[in-house]
Parts: sequence; structure tokens; C-alpha cells
Amino acid sequence: MTAENSVPIIFVRGVNKTYASDFQALKKINLEIKRGEIFALLGPNGAGKTTLISIICGIVKATSGTIIADGHDTVRDYRAARAIIGLVPQELHTDSFESVWATIKFSRGLFGKAPNAAYLEKVLRDLSLWDKRNEKIMTLSGGMKRRVLIAKALAHEPTILFLDEPSAGVDVELRHDMWRMVRELRAQGTTIILTTHYIEEAEDMADRIGVISKGELIVVEDKEVLMRKLGKKQLILNLQKKLDAVPAELAAHALTLSAGGADLIFTYDTQLERTGITTLLDDLNRVGIGFRDLRTEQSSLEDIFVGLVSERS
Repeated sequence: MTAENSVPIIFVRGVNKTYASDFQALKKINLEIKRGEIFALLGPNGAGKTTLISIICGIVKATSGTIIADGHDTVRDYRAARAIIGLVPQELHTDSFESVWATIKFSRGLFGKAPNAAYLEKVLRDLSLWDKRNEKIMTLSGGMKRRVLIAKALAHEPTILFLDEPSAGVDVELRHDMWRMVRELRAQGTTIILTTHYIEEAEDMADRIGVISKGELIVVEDKEVLMRKLGKKQLILNLQKKLDAVPAELAAHALTLSAGGADLIFTYDTQLERTGITTLLDDLNRVGIGFRDLRTEQSSLEDIFVGLVSERS
């Protein structure tokens, strides 16, 4: 890793946001985004995801705190900071009477970029919009309008791209196109920050995960580390005979019953040197409980996310 790549591309320090109604949307947010990574920001509705993105992009003003985007203070050096940021907003705001081509050409010029028809054509082709380039946006379907928003965000070749709930209300084809493009952009060095309710996408795409709840950033961690640290693993035993309750002789083990007593579930920590499985199987044999089959399951990122948020509720 070069010295340049080792320096985070976005610094967020002590950012607070309180609205005139005294509602505090963000509480002392500290965050560093690594250059060239895909960072997923997860949180329930109203958690502060869109507010944080809007502040970093210069759309909303923070009550206090500092944000540096690739060396540029987003308040003191707004134009330079904004020129390196692309934003795909959650809401469909488009110039309905303009053609697709005119819209993205204007977006590029807005940031002072020299015309580059070949680049814009590639963006439209990658998003399956080339055949629609001369159509007015008002005539397009919701999915196609979403593609136009992505094209607009990419028109000025940003080095930082924000995707705010980009999969909301879009078809499977667009979702696949979009994530293919995200991977290609990351391979080219673009830093991607996304918010999503499709947690399985974050699990599949992200390098690191941040979880925000009630305006507070409650965890930021490498995805794999987070999965290992907070993820639980379960051994599920399909019993030969149903149980009404876990026998007292097995009280020392973390056991629960499911499927009407047909399954015995043992939850354990994969990080421990001894998981306790061998002891459990010995004890089951000792008390005469047999099983037909067994399988293991790992907690998903969604399980972890729900657990983290519920702890703060």
C-alpha cells in the first residue's frame, strides 16, 4: 500500500446535526473512509444515514464538526470537495423535460469538466441507457430514471461515489448492472460509500461496515472481523424424539429447542479454543438423547445488525 493509499480519503470529526425543532439527527460522528474501499452504512429508517451523507456532500450544513474529502475541507473549500464527489440520491429528482444525453452532459459541465462524449457514452452503455439517450426523462420508467441518476453522478468522473439506498424500488436487472458497475469502479480506484436496506448486498459488496442508530455510529468494523466478532454459530441437532424441555442434566450448555421440540440448538463462539461441541455430544449420549442429523449455521450480517440496533433501543 502506498503512502497516499494509506491516508483515509474522508475524515469526519465530531459532526453533530441539530435541526431547528431541536431534533438531534447526528451525535458526535467520527469516521474515516479508506481510499478505494466499499463502505456500507447500515441503519434503520431515521437513523441518520441520509443526513450524514448529505453533510459530507455539502447539501446539508452540520451544526458542528469538520469533514475533509481528499484533502479538501467541505465547508471552506466546498467547490473542490464537491468536484470529486458523486451522489446518487435516494429520491428521484431529474430534469423531466431534458433528454438523457443533455442531462448528463450538463452534469459534467457543471463541475468544470471538459466535454468527453466517449466517456459519457461508456457510462450510458454500462447502465443500458444508450438506446434511451435522446428520450426525455419524463417518458422513462422509474428504473430507467434511477439509472439516469447514477449516470449523472458519474458524469464528472468522481473519485468518491455515494449511493444512498440505490436499490430501493429497482428491478433485479438494474441491481445486477449497478453492482457490476460498482465493482468495476472500485477496481479503478473509486471509493464507494453506500447505504442500503438490502443487507445481503452489503454483506456481499462491502469491505467495511458502519452501523448507525438514533444518530450515533455504534460500530465501524471490517466486514469479516465484524462477522467473526459478533456472529454466532449454531449447531442444530434434529432429534430422534421430540423434547418438551431441555433436560436439567444439559443445563450447563447454551441450548434451546425449536421446531416444536424436534430440534436442539447449541449456540457457541467460534473464537474460543474449545467450542464445547465434543462435551455436548458426550452429555447427549450419556442422558440417552439421540439425533438423526446435524448442521451448522452462521449468523448473517442482518442478524448482527438487528442485534446491535436492538441493544441500543
